[in-house]
Amino acid sequence: MRRAFRLAYDGRPFRGFQRQPDVPTVEDALFDALRAHGVFEGDKPPGYAAAGRTDAGVSALAQTVAFDCPEWLTPRALNAELHDAVRAWAHAAVPADFHATHDAVAREYVYHLYAPAADPALARDAARALSGAHDFHNLTSDDAGTERDLSLAVERDDDGDGDFLALRARAGGFPRGFVRRVASLVRSVATGAAPPSKVERVLAPDPLPGPEGVPEAPPGPLVLAGVDYDRPRFDVAFERDARAVRDTRAFFAEERAARRASARVAGTVVDGLTDR
Repeated sequence: MRRAFRLAYDGRPFRGFQRQPDVPTVEDALFDALRAHGVFEGDKPPGYAAAGRTDAGVSALAQTVAFDCPEWLTPRALNAELHDAVRAWAHAAVPADFHATHDAVAREYVYHLYAPAADPALARDAARALSGAHDFHNLTSDDAGTERDLSLAVERDDDGDGDFLALRARAGGFPRGFVRRVASLVRSVATGAAPPSKVERVLAPDPLPGPEGVPEAPPGPLVLAGVDYDRPRFDVAFERDARAVRDTRAFFAEERAARRASARVAGTVVDGLTDR
């Protein structure tokens, strides 16, 4: 039977989601776990597909994969062989023709934007201007598939010291590097490094010359937060595995504490070297 799984992972130990020669990836970790369980042999599981291909350093809350496997393979069973930084936490029985990539109707990313000098009102104005149906050719390296209907919201990130904005981007799909370039553009407008009119210039038909181009923001603060499927058509109802959810929360709670401690150490150095 075909089953779909929700995966959460810390992207830092990996060189992205998709398999690559001689470097660790999330997909390699998943396939290694499935082989250890005796679920398949060969290149990849039958019927396998994933909702997205996150870049190196990008994390996920709800990456979704589907493949043919026995009914006993629950999230907690899968986790027994998975890399510690990859956790399955929900699953669903899906039709035999279900495809985790092509049948996704919406994907949502959250970028935790460090911008202590940002004006939230300017950031929200930029998000409103970017929302809607546009050709985003100036915000990706892709040559095709650049027309998207984007919903972009900006909120103050309450988890921390108030120096972060959370950018929530939702669309049917995203071209390469898009969300990270959006984060870079919003930061430049919100901090005054670029005028609000820069958004209009980016959305114009003409390509931006090199000096005016929008660079990609770092990958670390980006999270694949959600993937939606057409439930009336496929009846995809994900069931949370209580034990797997508990273990996943515990792992990422430890990660959050460790990162906060590292930030405190770095802060000690910064403060100690500040001229007084």
